[in-house]
Amino acid sequence: MSETEALRTELAAALTRSRARSAALTDCLDEDELVAQHSRLMSPLIWDLAHIGNQEELWLVRDVGGREPVRSDIDELYDAFKHARSNRPQLPLLGPVEARTYVGQVRDKVWDILDTSPLRGNRLEHDGFAFAMIAQHEQQHAETMLATHQLRSGHAVLAAAAPPAPSRRVVGGEVVIAAGEFTMGTSTEPWALDNERPAHRRHVPAFAIDVAPVTNEQYLAFIADDGYDRPELWSDRGWAHRMEAQLVAPEFWERDAGGRRWRRRFGTMTPLRPDQPVMHVCYFEAEAYATWAGKRLPTEAEWEKAARFDPDTERSRRFPWGDADPTDSSANLGQRHLEPADVGAYPAGASPAGVHQLIGDVWEWTSSSFEPYPGFEMFPYAEYSQVFFGGDYRVLRGGSFGTDSVACRGTFRNWDHPIRRQIFAGFRCARDVLDTTRGGR
Repeated sequence: MSETEALRTELAAALTRSRARSAALTDCLDEDELVAQHSRLMSPLIWDLAHIGNQEELWLVRDVGGREPVRSDIDELYDAFKHARSNRPQLPLLGPVEARTYVGQVRDKVWDILDTSPLRGNRLEHDGFAFAMIAQHEQQHAETMLATHQLRSGHAVLAAAAPPAPSRRVVGGEVVIAAGEFTMGTSTEPWALDNERPAHRRHVPAFAIDVAPVTNEQYLAFIADDGYDRPELWSDRGWAHRMEAQLVAPEFWERDAGGRRWRRRFGTMTPLRPDQPVMHVCYFEAEAYATWAGKRLPTEAEWEKAARFDPDTERSRRFPWGDADPTDSSANLGQRHLEPADVGAYPAGASPAGVHQLIGDVWEWTSSSFEPYPGFEMFPYAEYSQVFFGGDYRVLRGGSFGTDSVACRGTFRNWDHPIRRQIFAGFRCARDVLDTTRGGR
């Protein structure tokens, strides 16, 4: 098989996997639930499905393929910048039957375009970028739809195997990363998006970082120590939000009459697992916990250095474990499970410094605002990254159990408002280190 044919096969697999997931997240609900808005933070699931098809039509059918539009009359309906999520239920959206027919028609054309594309030449097609971009876009919306499932009320409709248990003792503590430069971002990853580019050298002072994400048990200690009632632990903005939103625990946590903690997970109540990474906390909660612990949140550069830098070779890897794509033994990705694994469950995914579960399980809040890298070049459209630079966002890294591997790399950058809790986000802590002469690994 030629390199071009191998790439074509890889792209077809990514597109097939993304469509199968979208179908699974929508076929499990009846029409009323598909068109309902389960939270004002989210779109109706049927909007997400048709929007996925519309983006695929715009980029692959019209731009790459040069074909006639399938449904140009719905472009404005599914333009995410023209209609806020809270307003989308009032739009004349395609119904479930229409939406499924539409995305199927678009995909049929895409298969023909993929079969005939040279996958080189113009920048949009080179290395299959546009096809991979669309697969990533669909998987990102699949994770959004998964979050909508978490927010909906009613009986459980999703099922998956439990994540693996740690094969050895639960990991903990921290490691020190020595001061020095490393290569941040990428100029060589063919499917990387514009905000991950270009690769550039970044000097990072010495710092310590937690070996594992903060767990439920650790977060419970913060709550027990009146963490939600001590304004000195919170930033001014964070405390104002904590009071306004009346935050007292992570979202979806409940406590029964006997004081036992439970977590609602996709329509099922489960006992809180002490060694599972805490999840559904906003940036301000993570920041307050870090202050309580005598630490802080890592910067984006610190997170990436801990995840990618190999001091033995002085190069940045694609992933913490190396350059190979994720496997079932290296990271909890792709909605194989419907929750994070306990810390220590993926020793094969540890970084050279011994930091665990940087990829998968939970997105991790960093202290960094979302800004372009030096030398940033917008491609192929401003609305993916450029329009968000400088806004009220914090960067999240690493992906979650609901993130597909096609949309997760050591360089991948996510961002959201610091008040958001419906996303599958947790965190780990870091701290400054003055002595750079010892403990560099």
